Amino acid sequence: MPNRLANSTSPYLLQHQDNPVDWFEWGDEPFALAQATNRPVLLSVGYSACHWCHVMAHESFEDEATAQLMNEGFVNIKVDREERPDIDRIYMDALQTISGHGGWPMTVFLTPEAKPFYAGTYFPKEPRGNMPSFSQLLSSVRNAWESNRDAVDRQADQLTTAVARGLPTGDRSDINEAIESALGTLQASFDTRHGGFGSAPKFPQAPVLEMLLRVVALDPVRGEEIEPVVRRTLDAMRAGGIYDQVGGGFARYSVDSQWLIPHFEKMLYDNALLARVYLWAGRLFAEPTYTATARETLDYLRDEMLDPLGAVHSAEDADSEGVEGKYYVWDYEEFRSLTGSDADLMCDLYGVTQAGNFEGRNNLHLARSPQRLAEDYGITQEQVIAAKTRADAALAEARRQRTRPGRDDKVIAAWNGLALRAFAEAAVVLDDQSYRNIALGIARFVTSEMIDDGGRLMRSWRGGRTSGPGFAVDYAAMAVGLLALYQTTGDTQWFTSAKQLVDGLNSLFSSPDGFHTTGADQPQLIARPHDFMDNPLPSANSLAAEALITMGALTGEGDAAVDGIRRGASRLLERAPQAVAHLLGVLLASESGIKEVALVGPGPDRRALEAVVWETWRPDCVVALGRSQGAVVPLLADRPLIGDNATAYVCRNFVCDLPVTTPGELRDLLDD
Repeated sequence: MPNRLANSTSPYLLQHQDNPVDWFEWGDEPFALAQATNRPVLLSVGYSACHWCHVMAHESFEDEATAQLMNEGFVNIKVDREERPDIDRIYMDALQTISGHGGWPMTVFLTPEAKPFYAGTYFPKEPRGNMPSFSQLLSSVRNAWESNRDAVDRQADQLTTAVARGLPTGDRSDINEAIESALGTLQASFDTRHGGFGSAPKFPQAPVLEMLLRVVALDPVRGEEIEPVVRRTLDAMRAGGIYDQVGGGFARYSVDSQWLIPHFEKMLYDNALLARVYLWAGRLFAEPTYTATARETLDYLRDEMLDPLGAVHSAEDADSEGVEGKYYVWDYEEFRSLTGSDADLMCDLYGVTQAGNFEGRNNLHLARSPQRLAEDYGITQEQVIAAKTRADAALAEARRQRTRPGRDDKVIAAWNGLALRAFAEAAVVLDDQSYRNIALGIARFVTSEMIDDGGRLMRSWRGGRTSGPGFAVDYAAMAVGLLALYQTTGDTQWFTSAKQLVDGLNSLFSSPDGFHTTGADQPQLIARPHDFMDNPLPSANSLAAEALITMGALTGEGDAAVDGIRRGASRLLERAPQAVAHLLGVLLASESGIKEVALVGPGPDRRALEAVVWETWRPDCVVALGRSQGAVVPLLADRPLIGDNATAYVCRNFVCDLPVTTPGELRDLLDD
């Protein structure tokens, strides 16, 4: 018989609706029950594409005996971290305080007042190494609750105080010093052989890569030193098994240091962010492979993740038919049969062997480059690429006959904001109308289906239902996405929609030291955190800073909130700037001096000037498109045409250089 989760909007919670566990969703009811029955709360947090969440569910939550222990001794709450990032953040802080690390599934034990007193991640069904079984843990926690309650309450009070304290603030940090510190730390942890930073498990760290690209774009001296680091990482990730060589798109992370074997789940935020990184790396480095990777990743989102109503779904699972990676890996003989006369060449290209590299099967990676293979086989590189094209088509067709991994089909506002920006910028950079149509579809969906009658942005949507009010990251990411759409189309409705979200960000989430995660109109939890650290997408405050700086360039209205963000993040900027990489990159562009570019005149005549803006990545440029007369965007006001020609004005703090009318003149101003 389904439990209470059957009414949820979350695909993750719905995965647990048939558990014998008496699950509650987060709310007043379970805490009132815990108070009335003097039981602790067991909080379980995860997400639908999480492999180890599935493992723990199969081992423990579907087991009648384990469920009986849970139901008798605890009030059990299941939370989707993607729908409730505020709850996830608070109790992840508690977990990291206890253990020094985090992860999912997250298992936290709370008092009836929602104070944490013990936390961990995955617990196995049977004891393993130094790890107790989940049943043993349940018995130990229940025993402590019943026999040593004073110690439990003291621990809960101490943890709650630590979680609520937050980061200390300080003065405005020196961005130049922070950049130097971040680059030094990243270079020290750079894997010179395999690219990326640190060892296994290895994450793409898109905010870090974007920050490094900003350094390359804005600081030629530092950029010359950083470029090889970025290129080695992008090359290795693209060639690795973390990238789906057949269908495009990146898995969440690699379990090894070589990018070879991923946990196979694919997340919207990773692919939106990495598509944009590869897009701009292709322009900055004039590297067609990066541009192709951006296209393939966006095409994956278009072909496999797009909702019929226009938005983009959240994730694809690691598992298919209950087996991790089954959809993606290949038997040796199957691979040879599908690739036919090209089999030897393709086995060498994709590193396919009889032994395999993943539980006896093969996860494809580019083991050798087409150029190297052409030399080894005595053929042309074009022949290798033609063989690869044939093989990829055959593999893709065979894979279509397999059972595809489960999809988390909810629409998350923040993640769609990131996808919106990636598609909008790719549309203009690659001159691809289909990408523009997808960007428009995302914007129309979110502004029509995910904003209520009172103007409140919602966090997520699924099947016509929304989960609850959005968080600061939703407002900030969607504002950034809508501003990108305005800058690439000139349609002022998107500027107006972005302005409404920025106003909502300021009214609902502001504090003297940055933006709170949760809105002032929401029930208070044990803490009201600020989100400064990138993990794994840019933080709410870094996206807010970007939205505010961009909006300020278009309106001429300074925003003291950016100074508040700098104060709130000051300790991190001083001591661990690589942890706030996106904010660091945004502030670097701001301190370089934002170029406010007003392009006025009829659309067709403006195209040549627009092309100059987008011919390379200019993270210090904000562009307004339209007509000067009756301008909705203040940057366009009082910008007359010169001789009836489309005209460009390049300004800083609304103080402008002389207007120009030719692409060459505009390029000179932007490159100055």
